[in-house]
Amino acid sequence: MAEDLSSFIQSHLYGVPQLRPDEKRAFLGNFRERVAMAVTIRQLADPKMTDLLAKILKQYSGYRVYLNGRMPQKRIIQYMQQAQSFNYPFTVMAQDGMRVQKAVSPTDFGWVLAHPTEKIARPILI
Repeated sequence: MAEDLSSFIQSHLYGVPQLRPDEKRAFLGNFRERVAMAVTIRQLADPKMTDLLAKILKQYSGYRVYLNGRMPQKRIIQYMQQAQSFNYPFTVMAQDGMRVQKAVSPTDFGWVLAHPTEKIARPILI
């Protein structure tokens, strides 16, 4: 009973323990082994990146696009529309309320293509 009460207090005080939280934070809520491709916010600013990602999305089905909700709104909308045009499910990850707060950086991932449940045998690019 004492251990149950202690674990209850710990989980409500510090939150539910997570497996590899830094990795999941970096890859927008995904484990590295499920990520097929990850692109930084700086790379997304390159006009050629839209065409490259379109070619990737044509080849890989069954994946999901994850967008960093802390990058500029214009960029989020651009890649949301791209995911919709290829009938890809997508998620915008804002990750508010996390214990670690830091400003968004150009080297943070802004676009991640990952499988929701299975490990990727050979990543495209990371």
